[in-house]
Amino acid sequence: MKSYLFTGIPGFISANLIREIIRQKDFDHIYLLVLEQAFDEANNLLNHIVIEERVARDKLTIVKGDITKEGLAINQRIANNIQHDVTHVFHLAALYDLAVPYDIAHKVNVIGTNHVNNFVSQCDNLERFVYFSTAYVSGDREGKIYEHELDHGQSFKNHYEKTKFEAEKLTEAIKPNVPTTIIRPGIVIGHSQSGSTSKFDGPYFILNYLQRLKSLPLIPYLGKGNALANFVPIDYIVKGTMHLAHSKTSEGKTFHLTDPNPYHAQDVYEMFTQAYLGKNPIGNVPLTIGKAFLSFSSFRKWFRIEKEALDYFYCESDFDCSETIEELQSAGISCPDLKEYLPAIVRYYKKFENDWTKHIEIT
Repeated sequence: MKSYLFTGIPGFISANLIREIIRQKDFDHIYLLVLEQAFDEANNLLNHIVIEERVARDKLTIVKGDITKEGLAINQRIANNIQHDVTHVFHLAALYDLAVPYDIAHKVNVIGTNHVNNFVSQCDNLERFVYFSTAYVSGDREGKIYEHELDHGQSFKNHYEKTKFEAEKLTEAIKPNVPTTIIRPGIVIGHSQSGSTSKFDGPYFILNYLQRLKSLPLIPYLGKGNALANFVPIDYIVKGTMHLAHSKTSEGKTFHLTDPNPYHAQDVYEMFTQAYLGKNPIGNVPLTIGKAFLSFSSFRKWFRIEKEALDYFYCESDFDCSETIEELQSAGISCPDLKEYLPAIVRYYKKFENDWTKHIEIT
């Protein structure tokens, strides 16, 4: 039987992966590394999971710790037990804020990952270490970007990208000694069937923007939008990750869990506008003007958008995912078409848009 250790609880992806492990009924124990200040939130999440998935509570253990500290700040006796017991470690803890200062991002994303790498290197029965990176370690590179590529001297649009790049380099270095699989997801959004998500940030900035402007008679385009907008639903991320985490042929490799057929950003914006407002955009607000407005915190707060998000409208990166497609094909796993599931995303958003700060169900 398999035992798991997760960082990144109570995050959206981690919670969904844990649910999937429980549903597959092929595990002995799941350990969840949680910051002390996040204990109550994580405990509430686990209580929901226990009830909804009908799993014994004693199979899930919250371990207080901190990836930014040596040894993950875990009690040595507990750490020894975990290192002897776990077969799979999933490292998802990170700062995902596009506007985060470098020193804070470096402490969590780089130093924290180094500590996790050291911890897994001492696990006795480890079958797989799964590190969650991001497709956007490519930074400002444009054109075709392959899964085996990492360092091409690129610059970065924000400190999140830069520190995730630095962390992936550290993880790449332990591959010869630790059975590792690196996952690079695209922009993760809600479930392709239910539309459910845990919060309306990040990729939901388009809907947040439209929600604020919906009373206007005309809705303008936001920039030219020549870039490819690589959205991927959480259920594809979960299915793909679970397969890659247990496949013998995925060890030592890096995978783009991205949409192989993404739409251009302007087309995505148009699809969101049609699905949410039932109208087509007309006219254009240049990105430079949009970023200028978002330089003011009052505008960022009102629109619920960070100005760094607009950079993704014009960086023309195309993520090749041939390795991923080949690996997942045998399991019948493929990325859904955004055009097909976007109505579900919008329906769920509309359901909670007027109470967007509440905790939203995870499925």
